[in-house]
Amino acid sequence: MSEASGLRARLVDVLRRDGGLTRDDLTRAFATVPREVFLADGFHSQDAGLLRPGDDGFLAGVYRNDALVTKLADGRPVSSSSQPSLMALMIEELGVAAGMRILEIGAGTGYNAALMAALGADVTSVDVQPDVAAKAADALRTAGVTGARVLIGDGYLGEPSGAPYDRVMVTVGVTGISPHWLAQLVPGGLIVAPVAHAGNNPVLRVWTEPAARIAEPGWPPRTDIWAGGVCGAGFMAAGGALGATYPWAHPASVRAADWAALEEVETARWPQPLDGLRYHDLWFGIGAWDRRTTGAPYDGGTGCVLLDETRTGGAAILADGAILAAGAHAATYASDAGILVDRWADLGMPGIERWRAALVLGGDPAAPIYVPREWSLV
Repeated sequence: MSEASGLRARLVDVLRRDGGLTRDDLTRAFATVPREVFLADGFHSQDAGLLRPGDDGFLAGVYRNDALVTKLADGRPVSSSSQPSLMALMIEELGVAAGMRILEIGAGTGYNAALMAALGADVTSVDVQPDVAAKAADALRTAGVTGARVLIGDGYLGEPSGAPYDRVMVTVGVTGISPHWLAQLVPGGLIVAPVAHAGNNPVLRVWTEPAARIAEPGWPPRTDIWAGGVCGAGFMAAGGALGATYPWAHPASVRAADWAALEEVETARWPQPLDGLRYHDLWFGIGAWDRRTTGAPYDGGTGCVLLDETRTGGAAILADGAILAAGAHAATYASDAGILVDRWADLGMPGIERWRAALVLGGDPAAPIYVPREWSLV
């Protein structure tokens, strides 16, 4: 067994253990599709800088269960290969199967498209960055993948030439769902997309169903568009229409430099801090109930905060349920945050998958997007 094959097998074991990988056919795809081919120009490591093929640690890094940054612009990540466990979860959530036509928004390295093609799907991947699209297409050819094509284009518009699609996979953080994707989707089709929520990009499952309300006389039957939570996640944000704001959106995340000094106001609620997934469940719930919720860096990472109107203060919620606060109205914000945390705990700590929202048109009127209006537990 080659080094790469052994590392792929070890990655599969990790993905099965973490729960994102359950299907046998997808297991075979992860065990056989060479991720290193899709990282031919290397990736950026926080510890070692740019790692290229042949460098010490390159292959080991390729087969970690990590997102790998592949392109920087002014020091900011603008393209990457997503975390394999998240790829597995999203592919399984979509129910990708042989014979399906898949529209992928955001080509990345092409690895995700290769995995779906290995399942027998026909994949059309669209990316707005010409160099990213070209490298992904080259990697797919090098890997011998015949079931996927990469096109340069505005992801907001989808890709009519390949429509209709059975599924839409979105691999870039968006603030809403393009009407073009819905128009290019078969009846009963599904979309999986990371949609902005409270300073995060949790993955949502989007579908349509006949409206419960009776249409007005003379008007065609209505269709309701719904979203349900899948899991917490972080993605690079899209620009243009797919990154548009709307009046009831949460505030943008804040930088550490903008924050006043935080002080503990309420001590830990739980002896064991929530793990990453459960903390994202809490964060999602807080955001569903309070539009002041966003993300901010503190305590060595990025977490959930209620942001005040100055964007320099408010309350931060830690994984153990403790509350930190700062600013002129620190006490009020800390109290509000504590009430929200207790509400979530009293309801049994519901996961992201328990939330559902109807989508309505918002964003730029010239290029609208469907965005969640009100979240409720189901």
